[in-house]
Amino acid sequence: MANNSETILKGRYRLLAQQGSGGMAVIYKAQDLELSRIVAVKILRPSLTADPTFLTRFKNEARSVANLQHPNIVTIYDVGSDGPTQFIVMEFVDGTDLKKIIKTEGILTVDRALKMAIQICAGIGFAHRAGLVHADVKPQNILVTKNDVVKVTDFGIAQAFSDTQPPEKQQVVWGSPHYFAPEQAKGEKPTPASDVYSIGVVMFEMLTGRLPYVGGDQQQLALAHIRDRVPMVTEFNPSVPDALAQIVYKVMSKEPAMRYRTADQLGHVLESYRDRGREVTSPNAPAFQAPPPPPPQYSQPSAPQQYPQQPAPLPFTSGQAPNAMPLPFTQGQQPSNAQSPFQQPPPLPFTQGQPPTSDPTQRYSLAPDAPQSPSYNRPQQQSAPTYNQSGTPQYPQPTPPQWGQSGSNSQPLYNYDRENDVPQALDAVTIALAVLAFFAVLCLIPLWIQVYLARFAGS
Repeated sequence: MANNSETILKGRYRLLAQQGSGGMAVIYKAQDLELSRIVAVKILRPSLTADPTFLTRFKNEARSVANLQHPNIVTIYDVGSDGPTQFIVMEFVDGTDLKKIIKTEGILTVDRALKMAIQICAGIGFAHRAGLVHADVKPQNILVTKNDVVKVTDFGIAQAFSDTQPPEKQQVVWGSPHYFAPEQAKGEKPTPASDVYSIGVVMFEMLTGRLPYVGGDQQQLALAHIRDRVPMVTEFNPSVPDALAQIVYKVMSKEPAMRYRTADQLGHVLESYRDRGREVTSPNAPAFQAPPPPPPQYSQPSAPQQYPQQPAPLPFTSGQAPNAMPLPFTQGQQPSNAQSPFQQPPPLPFTQGQPPTSDPTQRYSLAPDAPQSPSYNRPQQQSAPTYNQSGTPQYPQPTPPQWGQSGSNSQPLYNYDRENDVPQALDAVTIALAVLAFFAVLCLIPLWIQVYLARFAGS
């Protein structure tokens, strides 16, 4: 290993130069002697390879990631070993990682940060659809080419480590304490929403040039992610549009349910914001939300309603108990003095559109221009029936009808029912006799004509 140019792994990969190092692996630029191409070789640290369970889990994760073919994900070519050395052969990205860019350039422009964030969401969202969680999203694992093409790397390594921890070490938090989600800080299993949180922290750092939380050690950082107030991007960079700051604020929510569920959803929101020319984007709703329907339009009547010029019908006929069926009320109106049915009968129904009279004892009233004959002179306090304890109605005895001065003294065309104070129509027998008499007269007309003609001829 002292002379990397002479080190060849598995007789195929010649190490050329060290590109970087991290807590889990050291990365080398290498040459694939069989395919004659430049690749990146990541050699795992011996502290990880000593655990056979981790190696098994890691190889399974690597095989799953090798099936991810996406322009924003670093492609894995091979997974192998050379003696005790475990390594991964990956696509070589001619560029640098996002962390070095932020350290060198400081705050990125909104357009550049938005372009990178959309690519990050595209790559991680593709992995989410395949059922994989990155679990260690941070700028060090985001490679950027010279043309600002983003490549996400290190899928599955952190997940493989956390899944192989023994029960007594489940509280060990694996990942980057500056970027992991609150649930990861609590030792819970990461989910796609955890990756969304980490993307939000990366966006915060790109737009402000600093991290949202600081702490002296990993424990303080974990507590900050769990308890501290979520800062706004505009607190440190007022030039960031408020709509974009609200999106970052939403994805950094403490509760996973308050964020977007997958990186794809966040990517759609960012694309919508970009395509609309930085219009105000709702931070509490996904993109492409349909607008609410317009409120219904209600038409106003052009003229006041005309009430009928006839009295309201009585609620029951002769011999029928008033409580045999409920009395209908139009338009949902209820009488103001309604009481128990055994104390006072229900008020009379009103005809269509007719307003109720203020006097509850008045059975019906005629229009002002209606004939004054016939009219009834009934006591105001004795017109309504009363009920005994058994519910049987007791009706008062009305006075005989008095005919108005404008009418004649002859009997009216309908009878007066003294028992129930109800005007009754002509009975069927009378009507039948009248019809028969009418037809009898019609039959006598031809006979009269014949008699008249016979007399005329005789003369």
